[in-house]
Amino acid sequence: MLASSADAVIGIDGELRVTFWNPAAERMFGWSADEVLGGELPIIPQELRPEYGAVLEQVRAGTPLTIFTRRLRRDGTALDVRVSTGCVHDDQGGHTGWVLVLYPRDKEVQAQASAMERARLVRRLTDVVADINADLSLKSVLDRIISSLTELTGADAGGFVLLEEDRVKLVSLTHLSDELYGFSAPLETSLFGELLRSGKSVLLANSDTRSLEDLIWADLPGLHTIALCLSNAQGRPYGALYALYSKRKVGHVELELLELMASHAGVAIGNAMAYEELKLQRAREQAVSDSSADGIAVLDFNGKVRKWNRSAAELTGYTFEEVEGKHPPFPIPVAHGDPLKHQNEGGRWLEILMARIPSTNEWVVDFRDITAQKALEEEREFFLASTGHELRTPVTVIQGYAAMLSRKGERLGPAGRQEASEIILDRARALAKLVERLRLGSDVASGEMTLDRVPFDLVELLGQSVAAFRPLAERQELLLDSEGPLWTLGDPLVTGMVMDQLLENALKFSPEGGRVRVGVDVGEETLTIHVDDEGIGFASGDEERIFERFFQSGERGDRRGYGGLGIGLYIVRQLVREQGGEVTAHRLAKGTRMRITVPRHRGEGAGLGVVLSETSARE
Repeated sequence: MLASSADAVIGIDGELRVTFWNPAAERMFGWSADEVLGGELPIIPQELRPEYGAVLEQVRAGTPLTIFTRRLRRDGTALDVRVSTGCVHDDQGGHTGWVLVLYPRDKEVQAQASAMERARLVRRLTDVVADINADLSLKSVLDRIISSLTELTGADAGGFVLLEEDRVKLVSLTHLSDELYGFSAPLETSLFGELLRSGKSVLLANSDTRSLEDLIWADLPGLHTIALCLSNAQGRPYGALYALYSKRKVGHVELELLELMASHAGVAIGNAMAYEELKLQRAREQAVSDSSADGIAVLDFNGKVRKWNRSAAELTGYTFEEVEGKHPPFPIPVAHGDPLKHQNEGGRWLEILMARIPSTNEWVVDFRDITAQKALEEEREFFLASTGHELRTPVTVIQGYAAMLSRKGERLGPAGRQEASEIILDRARALAKLVERLRLGSDVASGEMTLDRVPFDLVELLGQSVAAFRPLAERQELLLDSEGPLWTLGDPLVTGMVMDQLLENALKFSPEGGRVRVGVDVGEETLTIHVDDEGIGFASGDEERIFERFFQSGERGDRRGYGGLGIGLYIVRQLVREQGGEVTAHRLAKGTRMRITVPRHRGEGAGLGVVLSETSARE
C-alpha cells in the first residue's frame, strides 16, 4: 500500500532520522531511499526548521496536525506542500517516531501561502529590528543591518553607503569582496546622488536601462539590478542601503522590505550616533582622569568599578574592560580617609585612599605606586640583617676560641694557646676589614663591595678554614681531602667568608654527627670546591630556592629549629659570582653537596708567593 501510494510517505524515528521513504517521496523530491535512509530529512528549508521542530513536538504531545508549508527538492527548487503528521507508537504505547504524508498544495491555497510567507517576513523583520536596536555601537548596528539584508530582500549581495560631504563611502558589506570595504566615490556620479536628486526614498537601477560597470559594485559577477533606499538619521540623510541582484529578480515585496529596513535602520543609527556622542564626552572626561599619575577609580554603592583611568590600568595590570562591574583587585581601606598599603599580584606596592561622593553615593579611590619607598625600607632591613649575619660568622669563631681559652687554657699548653690566639687574631682582622667594607650601609645585594683580584693558593685557604672550624665540630668529623698548591684568582678574604658560611651550615645542619668533607676537583680552566655533609639536606625542588633571600627550607621541612635569617647562601652566591664563579646545591643520598666553581690560575709559584706576602703585609 505504501509503495503504491500517490502521496509521499516518510517515516522518522525519535532521533529525527529517516526510517521510511516511499517511491512517491522519491518522485516528489528527487532523492532515492538509499540516499536519505538513516540521515536527517533533507527537504526542510533552513528558515523553516524551527517550524518543523515545533510541529513534531506538538504532534508528539497528542495532537495530529496538517499544515501548509514549503519543502525543498534535490535540485534546490522549493515546493509548496500540505503535510499531515502523526505519531508512531510501539506495543506498549510509547512514542517511537512520526509518519509524514505530503502532497502538493492545491492552487486555491496559493494565496494563503503568500500570506504566510509575508507574515514570516514580517516576523523576521521584527526580529531584525529588535536585534539592531539591541546594540549601540554604530559599526555593529550597520553590520547587523547588512547581515540581514540578503535574507529579507532576497538580494545576492548588499552594503551600506555612508554620506561624507560630497562623497559616498562603503562602510559595511555582505557577500562582496573585502577589498571594497572603505571604497569611496563622488556623490555626484553615484546612485546615491541620483536618489537624493530624485526626492524619492527608493531607487531601482538595472542593466536594461543603463550601464552598471562604472559603479562601485562592479565586482559582483552577473549584476543586473541595484535597489537602494535612503536612510535618514536625526532628521537628515545619513546613508543608503544597497541591495544587489545578480541571479534573482526584484519584486514589489522586496522593495517594500528594503524600505522598511532603511526606515528602522535610520532609527537604530540615530540611537547609535547619540551613544557615540555620549562615549566621546566620556572619553574627554577620561582623558582628564588619565592625565593623573595616580590610579583613580570610581566605585558604585556596591563597591564595583564604574570608572578606571590609564594609571589604574598601568599600576594594577588590569584594563577597564577586565574590572568594569567587579570589585577592584585590591582591598579597600576600612576607615575611609586612612591610607592602606597593599602589594598586588605584579609585585607593586600601592598606597590606597578612598573618599565618598555624597550626591551620587559613589566612592572615589586614589592609589599610587610606593614600590620604591618599600624597596628602600626592605633594603634598610636587609642591610641590618646581612650586616648582623656577616658579623656573626667571625664572631662565632672568636667567641668559640675565647671560651675554649677561658675553660681549657691551662690544659692546652703554650702551643695550643698560641694557635687559638692566632686564630682569634686572624678572625678579628677579618671582622675589622668586613666592617670597613660594609661602609655607610652598602651591602652584598647592591654589589657595592670592593673585591680584590689577586692569585692565591686555594688549598691553603681551605686548610685555614677547616682548621678554624675543626675545634667547633663537636660531633662531626671535619676533613680536607685536597693537597696544594692549587692557584685561583680572586679575593682571599671574601673566599674565606664563603667557606666559613658553608662550613658553618654543614656543621649546623649535621646535628647527629657524620663527616663534613671538603675537597677540590681540578679542571682545565676551573677549580671546583665541594663541601659534603651527612646532615638533614633539603627538600627536592629547592635546589635554587635555598639561594633566595630569607628563604629557609624549614618552611616545608625539619629545619625549623635551626635558626638563622635565611640570607647566608644568598650572600654566598653573590660573593662567588662577583669573583667570576658559580655556586650550586645538590642533594645526596644523605646530606648535601655544595659546589663552588672558581677560575683556575696558572703561574709561577714563587711570583705568586711574593704577591700573597705583600697582600698579607698590607692587611
